[in-house]
Amino acid sequence: MSAPIRLLVALFALGWALLLAAADMDYGLAPEKIADDTWVLTGRSEDFTFKNGGNIVNTAFVVTSAGVLVIDSGPSRTYGEQLRRAIARITDQPVALVINTHHHPDHFLGNQAFPPETLAALPGTVEGIHSEGGSFNDNMYRLAGDWMAGTEPVAPTRQLKAGPLELGSHRFELIALDGHTGADLAILDRSTGVLFAGDLVFNDRAPTTPHAHLQAWQSALNKLEALKFTRLVPGHGPVASDAGPIRQTRAWLAWLDATLHRAADDGLDMTEVLALPLPAEFRRLAVADAEYRRSVGQLYPAYELQALGAGKAGK
Repeated sequence: MSAPIRLLVALFALGWALLLAAADMDYGLAPEKIADDTWVLTGRSEDFTFKNGGNIVNTAFVVTSAGVLVIDSGPSRTYGEQLRRAIARITDQPVALVINTHHHPDHFLGNQAFPPETLAALPGTVEGIHSEGGSFNDNMYRLAGDWMAGTEPVAPTRQLKAGPLELGSHRFELIALDGHTGADLAILDRSTGVLFAGDLVFNDRAPTTPHAHLQAWQSALNKLEALKFTRLVPGHGPVASDAGPIRQTRAWLAWLDATLHRAADDGLDMTEVLALPLPAEFRRLAVADAEYRRSVGQLYPAYELQALGAGKAGK
């Protein structure tokens, strides 16, 4: 085979490989209408993997006469681009606002796909993206591989604050809380009764805790449960029609807090804590074992220090 023909064959093979790779990088986003003008894209109740490309998060959008409000942009540039195309299949309205509910990577790494002037978040979320976005992005490349191609962290320039937000005929209430992270934004659409809770609420999936303050999180859940809503969109897991996911998240956090307190008071080392069994009510939750292990690693040292301090004070 001559050199020119070998080159053509190689180029053809490369092109075909790129086409196959592009076909494989399809999140299969399918918006589900849950209320008037309101669609949710439900992620998988899994850990990040090469297979799911990081699509474990719920994103959503609301179509108004003044443009589309997008709630979280997903785990990668590719996800964000496919989210934009999914929105375009529903409406001709342009995207007016993209809100990041907090600074965890699956909620903001799709920002590149949207005009910079549409991106918005609480000041604490913006700060978190600036300070940790690069390391989050690097870690997502390790966890999701080629799905992350071309993804770079982009922080919103518009800073939000708690209070009303009107977009077209929709009246939103922005609710600034904390506990899952230092800045968690919940959004209540008073026009439809849909509450977008972000990662303050998990449904049938064990909560993640890398930046958690469990007592503040419980306080945030109490505030959310006191709201009047008709549909509840958690950060992870299926949409609900009642406060069941709030109560489920609260129960997990209360058990986790009590378990780590008791273990530290009893002088257990981390290996012993990791070996503790999960209660039956939590074993059915998706990725419960993995999230418990991660939570022990993330939170237990602080409980040990607290127990050590209490022991010294008692002497």
